[in-house]
Amino acid sequence: MISRRSFVASTLAATALPQTVFAQAKTFTLNPRFAPQEVAFDAKYGAGQLLVLPRAHFLYFITDSGRARRYGVGVGKAGLDFTGTATISVKKEWPTWRPTNEMIERDPRAYAKFIDNDYVQPGGAGNPLGARALYLFQNGRDTYYRIHGTTEPQSIGRSVSNGCIRMINDHVIDLYSRVPVGTVVTVL
Repeated sequence: MISRRSFVASTLAATALPQTVFAQAKTFTLNPRFAPQEVAFDAKYGAGQLLVLPRAHFLYFITDSGRARRYGVGVGKAGLDFTGTATISVKKEWPTWRPTNEMIERDPRAYAKFIDNDYVQPGGAGNPLGARALYLFQNGRDTYYRIHGTTEPQSIGRSVSNGCIRMINDHVIDLYSRVPVGTVVTVL
């Protein structure tokens, strides 16, 4: 038989649970303009290329002459962003991550666990690179810039990263499945 004390305690705990769950859950709604969509695009770009327009916060995967699949992205803060042409030379699912030395120097408090060691954060849901990463190379050398997923979906449509191009995890999974190693990426 349940005691009155147990009944009252259980009832109070059950009443508080939804508030606790809702307080912990971070809801995010993506602005519909940043959702993937098929759009008309300048026919001068060849099918299979990626074009990133950082000021507009869009990445375009050219699918056919005059057509593209557009994704909303988050990009680098002023002075930290990549511009130019690169090639996707490596693709990884649930990549590991370590901030660059420059990132650690700029913000040692944020990256304290990486100071004076070789720690690499394993891939997974809490990894800043998210579900997939496309590694950008120029002339066979790693630029240390990536197109990757994010644990901060609210950054899409903003210029807040350390230079990489961020995407919603589901969107980068979709893009990852569409582009092979060797894809040309142009960031204007």
